[in-house]
Amino acid sequence: MATQIQLARKGIITDEAKQVSKDEEIPVEKLLKLITSGRAVITRNIKRENIKPLGIGESLRTKINANIGSSADYYDADYELRKAKIAVEYGADTIMDLSTGGDIDAIRRKIIKNTDVPLGTVPIYQAGIGAGKTKGAIVDMDEDDMFNAIEKHAEDGVDFMTVHVGVTRKIVDLLVKRKRIIPMVSRGGTFHAAWIIHNGQENPLYSNYNYLLELAKKYDFTLSLGDGLRPGCIHDASDELQIQELLTISELVERAREEDVQVMVEGPGHVPIQQVGANVRMQKALCKGAPFYVLGPLVTDLAPGYDHIVGAIGGAIAAMEGADFLCYVTPAEHLGLPNEDDVKQGVIASKIAAHAADIAKLGEKASKLDDEMAHARIAIDWEKQYELSLDPTKAKLFHERVKAKEPKSCTMCGEYCAMKIISEALNKPEIEKLKC
Repeated sequence: MATQIQLARKGIITDEAKQVSKDEEIPVEKLLKLITSGRAVITRNIKRENIKPLGIGESLRTKINANIGSSADYYDADYELRKAKIAVEYGADTIMDLSTGGDIDAIRRKIIKNTDVPLGTVPIYQAGIGAGKTKGAIVDMDEDDMFNAIEKHAEDGVDFMTVHVGVTRKIVDLLVKRKRIIPMVSRGGTFHAAWIIHNGQENPLYSNYNYLLELAKKYDFTLSLGDGLRPGCIHDASDELQIQELLTISELVERAREEDVQVMVEGPGHVPIQQVGANVRMQKALCKGAPFYVLGPLVTDLAPGYDHIVGAIGGAIAAMEGADFLCYVTPAEHLGLPNEDDVKQGVIASKIAAHAADIAKLGEKASKLDDEMAHARIAIDWEKQYELSLDPTKAKLFHERVKAKEPKSCTMCGEYCAMKIISEALNKPEIEKLKC
């Protein structure tokens, strides 16, 4: 079966392309050009049935992803499914299952069966954890373990996969020589780095990248080239290790496009606010416009418990500068496994960041709902304001938790409501005297 890129290059308009064109209000011919050039992707595994196709990339709405998944300390498939459904309810465009505990296959398959948004995974987690249980340690996994995990996820219908192909032997040697405060924070990246150090061999996903491309083409899942050397604190941002990996990834992007494989690039990480824009522009230039999927970025290291806000600040700037896909951050980041409310808070914060950036990138196409909200506010139409809110329940709760004395007003301004006063003033007959 042909991939989305192959069909786009032949000028064939697929059902997926038609759907994305409609959703994004973009001419389908323009969308095909973006897919052909690799500047946009449509994330859908050919094995996946119950899914609404999603476009990610240039000229499209900024998308957001919500990470869920079990841990070795707590695993419950139903709990992860509830978190996935909450994420979708509040606006997540995709879900990533990062499970590392319990029946990983069952959790992934349950989410695929019961949600209709694209699902991403990191297959090296399952490969390494499986090897640890059956062979003694993560570093004892072999090439077959890695590729078998990837194909298993593809067969299940996973739509995009993070693969840390840029964690090469050369970069690991550099990591040993260079002194970062935090050497690595990417879990998948550390699996590969530890394997390289222990075995003294090249990363099999890099040395056998052509085979990885064959699998991606077979199922038309999107490769998400993971940033294993992303900075784990702002001190380490934009260093030689991060940039060297990005240079390697830029070559891998070109090879994927040559083989008609859809690909996007993952980015940092912890980045001080003044470096966010430069990081995005550098990726876009080196990777020739490949969709950029940023993890945050987190612009300070001092806010445990509030990192959803920190990530939203960095995400808004990154998206305005051209990032296409934001990975949410929850309040539990760096502290523990997120619960259902953490997922909700993370999605909403990321949604705010994405929408704020889209107002800058897409103009009136994005801001029309803001205009509707403005009209609802001047009309003091509370029900309409709730309806347009990213979290209607919370908006209504705040407004109604103390009853206002003045009809239609809120307890902040009461009878001195600025919009009520100016509306009444402008509607008085005396206003005609002021007209020129």
